[in-house]
Amino acid sequence: MYIPTLADMLVAHERIKPHILRTPVRTSDYLDELTGAKLFFKCENFQTPGAFKVRGASNAVFGLDDEQAKKGVATHSSGNHASCLSYAAMLRGIPCNVVMPHTAPQAKKDTVRRYGGNITECEPSTTSREETFAKVQAETGGDFVHPYNDPRVIAGQGTCSKELIEQVDGLDYVVAPIGGGGMISGTCLTVSNLAPETKIIAAEPEQADDAYRSFKAGHIIADDAPKTIADGLLVPLKDLTWHFVSNHVSDIYTASDPEIIEAMKITWKHLRVVMEPSSAVPLATILKNPDTFKGKRVGIIITGGNVDLDKLPWLNT
Repeated sequence: MYIPTLADMLVAHERIKPHILRTPVRTSDYLDELTGAKLFFKCENFQTPGAFKVRGASNAVFGLDDEQAKKGVATHSSGNHASCLSYAAMLRGIPCNVVMPHTAPQAKKDTVRRYGGNITECEPSTTSREETFAKVQAETGGDFVHPYNDPRVIAGQGTCSKELIEQVDGLDYVVAPIGGGGMISGTCLTVSNLAPETKIIAAEPEQADDAYRSFKAGHIIADDAPKTIADGLLVPLKDLTWHFVSNHVSDIYTASDPEIIEAMKITWKHLRVVMEPSSAVPLATILKNPDTFKGKRVGIIITGGNVDLDKLPWLNT
């Protein structure tokens, strides 16, 4: 298992700069008053494909040699990694094949197809996803770019925190969502090296809390098919992401689906940005644990904004 280094992250940032946006950091007096903290939102939902995952995907795609690139890339994903890998592959002019659960939001499927990705659907479980993917990769020969358990992807995701640290001085905490752990691993890689005094908190849905339980147990506990409105956080940790979580995350906080929906509504209204449910989990956990963050400077990574506007979570509550 190769563990990416700070040098890998720095190389990744130079490689992907032509293909990503240096996203802005937004603040809100209302949200600061509500939480008692000073919050800084890193808006990765403003990336062209709508999510932070364009960083890791671009690093993997543009790091391929020409011979492998001819065969393209392949992956499995519930949405954002699929669309971001398709986008990066489109920029390089190579094929991209993705396996997605049939329950993935239509908006995310549409985005994949718009960027030229070829979708094969599977059942909404880790087992089905991996079995279907094995068949697709065998047929296409594409380079497997794992959504999160890939050194190239983690190095790419780490560039987000590099920018955040450059944009905001003296952060006490960085809070990011956790599913499989790609973003939180990249955050750990960068923050532990460039801002070691800053604590890293992972935020997870209560209804898909395998990372929380893994963290408390000291080993990976994987759920096969959890259900939560935070559809981007349904996958389990793997060996590489577990390395970063177990060594560098200070704590994992959870929030219920109703709490996530409320945080999503608050940020849409007062931060005035579109974010998907997975991106609202950090604020939900901050609102739930005010004593931890009161008086602190907190960086929050808004990981994505790909939302099916016809199926907003509060329309069914």
